[in-house]
Amino acid sequence: MSVARLPAEIDDRESKKAKRMALPMLGFSDGDKVRTIQPHDDALIITLRIGGYDVKRVLVDQGSTVEVMYPDLYKGLNLKPEDLTAYDSPLVSFEGKTVTPRGQIRLPIQTGSDIVEVDFIVVDAYSPYTAIVARPWLHALGVVSSTLHQKVKYPSKGQVKEVIGDQAMARQCMVGSAEEANCEDLEKVPVDIDPKRFFQVGSKLPPQEKEMLIDFLRENVDVFAWDTYKAPRFDPDFICHHLNINPSVTPKKQPPQHPSKEHVDAVKKEMMKLKKAGAIKEVFYPKWLANTIVVKKKSGK
Repeated sequence: MSVARLPAEIDDRESKKAKRMALPMLGFSDGDKVRTIQPHDDALIITLRIGGYDVKRVLVDQGSTVEVMYPDLYKGLNLKPEDLTAYDSPLVSFEGKTVTPRGQIRLPIQTGSDIVEVDFIVVDAYSPYTAIVARPWLHALGVVSSTLHQKVKYPSKGQVKEVIGDQAMARQCMVGSAEEANCEDLEKVPVDIDPKRFFQVGSKLPPQEKEMLIDFLRENVDVFAWDTYKAPRFDPDFICHHLNINPSVTPKKQPPQHPSKEHVDAVKKEMMKLKKAGAIKEVFYPKWLANTIVVKKKSGK
């Protein structure tokens, strides 16, 4: 049986079809992998403009139903407790822990020239990320994301625009998250009036067990070295490191490098400390020594 349709209905269907055809196609191809390291299991970490500021380390999470903001971003945006509205529903963290939010705040997220307002749930908990954007932002902007291709794509004014993920940052966040998961909260226990001399014990130890541990450490305080360069030398009969070298292989000499004056001064200073402490001694086969590599610490030293 055929169904007759009025001209108005046909026109309406054709109009909707034309609009769908006019929308840009959001999809990913092998060409989108060109700037990524494959294979990988990295999360999708991007930079977004939130509340008028460019914010790095933002996790795109398709499985979450709420946008989340962590303390680093909360403080960076100069938000105050009175800026928050109440949010009583508890959240479950990635580790399965229940977290009570501090509140909720509505902020604009700008992607290119497009702006979407979303409600961020502010939680006071550690995270390697500054914020998490979830389905509310994805759906409001019409985003299609791919962790495999490390990209976010969205339609804007008849075009397909994209935000490229930061794989290097994603891997740093993964390392930071693993370190935090393996660390227990510690509290300092002073040994004497010298602020540099203290022990660190687990804050979650039972009171009686903690007291016994602190008493034991203080009774044996003489076996601890409070300075790296004052540590006593080890007896080679107790422990000794050997290089497992095949005697049938001809050794290859490393070509010498010419470090900067800054690096030379740093090496000399460090070697004088080690020599004074008796940790190293002078040798007379310089052509077989490896080049010294100087790496800056997070503290800037």
